[in-house]
Amino acid sequence: MMLLRHLCLTGLLATAALAQAKGVDAVLQQHAPYAVPALPYAADALEPAIDAATMGIHHDRHHQAYVDNLNKAIAQDPALQSQTLRALLAKADALSPALRTNAGGHYNHSLFWSVLAAPGQGGQPSVELAAAIEKQFGSMETFKEAFTKAATGVFGSGWAWLIVGADGSLQIATTPNQDNPLMPTAPTRGQPILALDVWEHAYYLRYQNRRPDYLAAWWSVVNWKEVSRRFDQAR
Repeated sequence: MMLLRHLCLTGLLATAALAQAKGVDAVLQQHAPYAVPALPYAADALEPAIDAATMGIHHDRHHQAYVDNLNKAIAQDPALQSQTLRALLAKADALSPALRTNAGGHYNHSLFWSVLAAPGQGGQPSVELAAAIEKQFGSMETFKEAFTKAATGVFGSGWAWLIVGADGSLQIATTPNQDNPLMPTAPTRGQPILALDVWEHAYYLRYQNRRPDYLAAWWSVVNWKEVSRRFDQAR
């Protein structure tokens, strides 16, 4: 009986992970009308690092607003209505500010939800990812310090990223507002595998202006299983 329960639980977790992987990858293949993907966990699953009220407002209102505004902007330009989100991001610099911001906001948040997991459920970096982090940064601890420093240093609103560059190396990047490393003129371009939202709406209800406290807590809910999958995919 215990073995059966274990196998059922393992199957459910594997199914959930597969659904999540398909969900975040499928977002880049969406075309208008775009839609917000469902959270792959309950709104309160990330407690105490990220509270349920913040998750509800962030996902249901902020992310939804980006998608609603993106669909409105797309409706005014019929030539773009058949474009996937990936295609929009690839030519973001030629788009109107409304299209650029809201397309970026949709992708950024979709990735952000996918690389989070309940405390104790995110696992550890794969052997391959751990080796790449050690090679690039010296150690996991050094990487976390560098990433946290970059995220702390984002002026105003923006994002911190771990990306795989064109040469296959891992790089830490930051972008302002809703820009991301997939956009043509991003300071550091590459395939994002980890995203951290440092807009105040991501943490203000619990942490107020204490961004460093939010960052410290955020590490406890990183979904290293998904980050590792994305690393394998990007190489």
